[in-house]
Amino acid sequence: MADYKAPLRDMRFVLNEVFQVSRLWAGLPGLAEAIDEETAAAILDEAGKISANDIAPLRRSGDEQGCSWNNGSVTAPEGFAQAYQVFAEGGWVGVGGEAQYGGMGMPKAISAQVEEMVASANLSFGTYPMLTAGACLSIKAHASEELKERYLPNMYAGTWSGSMCLTEAHAGTDLGLIRTKAEPQADGSYKVSGSKIFISGGEHDLTENIIHLVLARLPDAPAGPKGISLFLVPKVLVNADGALGERNSLSCGSIEHKMGIKASATCVMNFDGATGWIVDAPNKGLAAMFTMMNYERLGVGIQGLAQGERSYQSAVEYARERLQSRAPGGAPGTEKAADPIIVHPDVRRMLLTMKALNEGGRAFSSYVALQLDIAKYSEDPTARTRAQELVALLTPIAKSFLTDMALETTLHGQMIFGGHGYIREWGQEQLVRDVRITQIYEGTNGIQSLDLAGRKIVGSGGALYRLFASEVRNFTANASADLGEFTQPLNAAVDTLDELTAWLLDRAQGNPNEIGAASVEYLQVFGYTAYAYMWALMAKAAMGQQGEDDFYAGKLGTARFYFARLLPRIHSLSASVKAGSESLYLLDAAQF
Repeated sequence: MADYKAPLRDMRFVLNEVFQVSRLWAGLPGLAEAIDEETAAAILDEAGKISANDIAPLRRSGDEQGCSWNNGSVTAPEGFAQAYQVFAEGGWVGVGGEAQYGGMGMPKAISAQVEEMVASANLSFGTYPMLTAGACLSIKAHASEELKERYLPNMYAGTWSGSMCLTEAHAGTDLGLIRTKAEPQADGSYKVSGSKIFISGGEHDLTENIIHLVLARLPDAPAGPKGISLFLVPKVLVNADGALGERNSLSCGSIEHKMGIKASATCVMNFDGATGWIVDAPNKGLAAMFTMMNYERLGVGIQGLAQGERSYQSAVEYARERLQSRAPGGAPGTEKAADPIIVHPDVRRMLLTMKALNEGGRAFSSYVALQLDIAKYSEDPTARTRAQELVALLTPIAKSFLTDMALETTLHGQMIFGGHGYIREWGQEQLVRDVRITQIYEGTNGIQSLDLAGRKIVGSGGALYRLFASEVRNFTANASADLGEFTQPLNAAVDTLDELTAWLLDRAQGNPNEIGAASVEYLQVFGYTAYAYMWALMAKAAMGQQGEDDFYAGKLGTARFYFARLLPRIHSLSASVKAGSESLYLLDAAQF
C-alpha cells in the first residue's frame, strides 16, 4: 500500500479558492483573531505530518493485533499509547475546543480537515480523539460551569478522553426504550446503574481517565424519549483539587470482535451505582446529546471520505506501476512487455469515480462544516438561523452519502488491485472492512435517510429543502456563460429534485409508508445533486487556470467526468422513488 500523503493542495483549494474562508472568518468575531489563511495552512501542514509519520505506520499492525481485554482492562495495540501521547502533546485532541478551557479554538472547517487526515492515516486511532471532541461539545454546551472547568481542560489536553454511552442491548435506534437508571443523591450527584453496548473507547489504556456521557432515566421520568437525561460519569473520580481519586463503580465487561476498526475498543460497559452528575436539566438528555450529533455524524461521513482517499492514493500508484496488456488504441510503452493498467478504460473509470467522489465529498463536508461555524460564531441572527437549518437538512446526507460513496470507492480500489486487493499485505482489504462501520454507527444510513425524508423534508413542509435549492438556483443564475456546461446539468438536477420533493410531500399525506419507501433513494438523489453543486463551485474556481497548472486542469477534467458519468445516476434513483411503496408490501411476513 502507498504511504499516506495528506491531500493538502486540495484542502487548501477547497477552503481558500472555492469557499474563500478567510473572508468568512474575518466577519465572525469569535474567529477573526484566532485564524487566518496563513495560520490555517500551518495547522494543516503539521496535522499532515503527524498523521503520515506517527499515526499511519500503526494502521496495519493495529489491525493485525487489535485491542485485548483482560479482567476488565483493555489494552490498545503496540505503539498506540505512545502515538496518542505525541498527538495529545501537539494539542490535536483540542483542535476545535474553546481556548478558554485550553483548546486551540479552531473552526470546524479546519478541524474537519484534521479529522480526515487522522482517519485516512488510521481510522481506529482516529475514533478516540473524535469521541473525546464530541463529548466535549456536549459538556461545553450543556454542563454547569463547575463541570466544564473540572473536565474540559484535561479532555482538550488529551490527558483524559471521552465516550458516549447510548446503546443498550434492547435499545439501538429507539433510545426511548433505554433502562439505565440514575438515582439522585443528597450531595447533588447521582448513582447510575445499567449496561451499555457498542461503546467505542469505553475502556482503553491511552489516557489516565475516561469521561463517559451516559443516557439514563430518573426515577420519576416520563416514558419514552422525553424521559431521558444525560450524566457525566468519570472512570476515575476527580477530587476537589483536580487530582484523580478512587475508581468509580463501573467496568468493561467485554470487547467486541469486529469485522474492522479492530484497534478501536468497542466495549460492553457496566455501571453499578457509579457516581455521576447531570448534564443540563432533567429529561433533557437527548437535546444535550444531539448537540454533538451534528458534529459526530459529519465526522463519521469524513471517516468514510478518509478511507476513500486512502484507497485512491494506493490504487492510482498501483495503476501507474502494474503492467498488464496493451492499451486499446496502441502501445505507448513499446519497450516493455505490457502497459501500465492506468491506460485501460475500465481502470480509468474506477479511478475517476474515486477521485470525483472523494473531491466532491471533501468540498461537501467542508461546506457543512462552514455552516456549523456560521451557526456557532455569527452575530447575525438571520445568518445563524439559516446556517442551523442547513445543518439540520444536510447532516443526514453528509453522514449517509459520504459513507455510501466511500464503500464504493474502497471497492473500486480493491478491484484495481485485482487479486492483490483481496490479500492482507496490500492493505486494500482492510479499507473495505474498516469503512463498512461508517454506514452503521452514529445512526445507520437507513435511519439517516428516514430522518431526511421524514423529519427534514416532510416535517418542514419542504421549507428546509427550498433553502438549499434557492442557494443553488442563485448560483446558477449568476454564473458566467463559460460555466454553462456545469450549471445547465446542475439546474436540471435541481429540477429533478424539486419534482421528487413535491412528489414525496404529496404522497406522504395519504400514505405514511411512502416516506420510508422513498427515503434511501431520495437521499441518494439529493447527495448526487449536492455533489454536482460542489463540482460546479470547484469548476468556477479552477476555470481559466487550467493552462497554467495541472492541478486545475485535473479539477476541470474530473468535474466533466462527474457531470457526464455520475450525476446521471439520479434518473434511475428517481424512478425507484416514484415506484412507490406498494411493491414493498406484496408479501406477507411468512412469504419472505
